[in-house]
Amino acid sequence: MPVIVLMSLLSAIFMLLPFFEMFMASLRPLEHLFRSPYQFWSDDFSFDAYKQMWITVPLLGRYIFNSIFIASSVTAITMFFVIPASYAYARLKFPFKNTSLSIFLGVNMFTGAVLLIPLYRVLRSLGLLNTYWAMIVPGVAFLIPTGIWLLRSYLEKIPRELEEAVFVDGASRMYTLRRVVLPLATPGLIVVGVAVFIGAYAQQFLFAITFNQTRELQPLPAGLYEFIGYQSVTWNEMMAAALVGVLPVMVIFLFLQKYLVAGLTAGAVKE
Repeated sequence: MPVIVLMSLLSAIFMLLPFFEMFMASLRPLEHLFRSPYQFWSDDFSFDAYKQMWITVPLLGRYIFNSIFIASSVTAITMFFVIPASYAYARLKFPFKNTSLSIFLGVNMFTGAVLLIPLYRVLRSLGLLNTYWAMIVPGVAFLIPTGIWLLRSYLEKIPRELEEAVFVDGASRMYTLRRVVLPLATPGLIVVGVAVFIGAYAQQFLFAITFNQTRELQPLPAGLYEFIGYQSVTWNEMMAAALVGVLPVMVIFLFLQKYLVAGLTAGAVKE
């Protein structure tokens, strides 16, 4: 038991250390960041970077809004397709079922960078370049396979007998999905939704710099480049802006923590 606790503690430190260093860097004056030897603590710490960053990058608030809007839109659209598709793969029998699942798994092995050129041609032909859709559509396309795989495995754990009892009363398949399956699958839906939201939030940079040249539509990861000047980089303000940008994800984890734990541990104990 002590070994497990120690390993868990080391893992937590390893994951949280970059965020802690970002926070410490945001408190240091710019000249403090380049002191040698490295100084962990100093008397000149302040929160000036959190005030100055809005002046250095006037559109910072818009960039944060864009990131949240794009990630939320990708999550909503992805879940709209993932829920019925996952239910079909979990309950129905149809041709090429296993083959198509293998294709979905293969799609997950590709990164967005591999398909940037064909995606650019498709978006240009549809007239979607330099719009929100230019970042939403690729995000949905890459996250649907992941969502199907995650939600399908959770739906398969719901007893079929519950649905069969409803079918006896004459309920349709869609009614059963809405009124029986989805309420029971709430923890799984939340886990998949959060996973999709985080994935959508993380992949914005690549799609933004490739498919969007409109400054007002840029998400935060691309907007952080404005802290890089011709002769200097305001690292402390950049770190402050990055921390403020990840707050939405942290808030989601905070409020949905119990559902995430319930969804991730569902089926762990064999009955």
